[in-house]
Amino acid sequence: MTRRRTVVLAAAAVAALGLGACGSGSLEATGELDDAKLTIYSAQHKNLTEAWGTQFQELTGIEVQVRYGNDSSMGAQIVEEGEASPADVFLTENSPAMTTVQNAGMLAEVDPETIAQVEPQFVPSSQEWVGIAARSTVLVYNPDLVSEDELPDSIMDLADPRYAGRWGAAAGGADFQAIVSAILETEGEQATADWLAALKSGAKVYQNNIATMKAVNAGQSDMGIIYHYYWYRDQALDQASSGNTELHYFGHQDPGAFVSLSGGGVLRTSRHAEDAQRFLAYVTSPQGQEVLRTTDVKEYAVGVGAESDPALPPLDTLDAPRIDPFTLKGPEVIALMTDAGLL
Repeated sequence: MTRRRTVVLAAAAVAALGLGACGSGSLEATGELDDAKLTIYSAQHKNLTEAWGTQFQELTGIEVQVRYGNDSSMGAQIVEEGEASPADVFLTENSPAMTTVQNAGMLAEVDPETIAQVEPQFVPSSQEWVGIAARSTVLVYNPDLVSEDELPDSIMDLADPRYAGRWGAAAGGADFQAIVSAILETEGEQATADWLAALKSGAKVYQNNIATMKAVNAGQSDMGIIYHYYWYRDQALDQASSGNTELHYFGHQDPGAFVSLSGGGVLRTSRHAEDAQRFLAYVTSPQGQEVLRTTDVKEYAVGVGAESDPALPPLDTLDAPRIDPFTLKGPEVIALMTDAGLL
């Protein structure tokens, strides 16, 4: 059956592909979800999800509807819904939420042809979901307040008393929690707990990555931990939130060079399993990955041979730690951050 080419989007019409805030809370498509349509639960940026959904629909005629939320809450929602979940596809910004859903037995195997479209380092060992985009951890700093020779060599150095009161992060967000999961994986539980204690006592906590960058830009903080694309997006516009800042890449396989993987998975309970697999195949295809290069999202493409936005430093130059995204421990991170008084 040929389906009517209409995408039901959670917050905005397709014509307005302006950059929406990510992870801003759960929003539903207007009215009840239509069981006849492919349902995507997305924690990704709205403009990226909309661009993918629109093009997929134009190519296939398959109707799509999107429900938005943030990584952790949406992953928890899918687990709570269980066998009754209306979701067909789950898209995340960071991988720990996808692992939560997988560990609950909620994911179907991804078609091997889809797995083969993604660079091997962006495929979890489980192969029950697949990378769809990536983002790099960076330190944004104000060069008027901190010189290059004062910059920390490692993200772990921020726990040193000499940096107390001089840096900040959006500790309550899923992005930062994913970064902490990399610290836990590479440095161990005690070092992570000590680092979080230093953050609690000596760093400034901001609402999100953009607020962190704005604070550094305004001189309210010397440095801040964010993902790269917030800076590059602002640089491509009026630089109002980043004009007084630079980026520091840790490299050296430091946890501060962590590249977080956005994931895509098909729900085991999907009522449209074939269409869901087709959507994931499209997102990871050269055509789907090209959306990352040609839109203003500034995230990295992860498809085999796919090119990212030319404004970004190539992924293979970042010297990120090699971490299997399936091993990242989201619940343990939340427990450690709760114990530290950050959540």
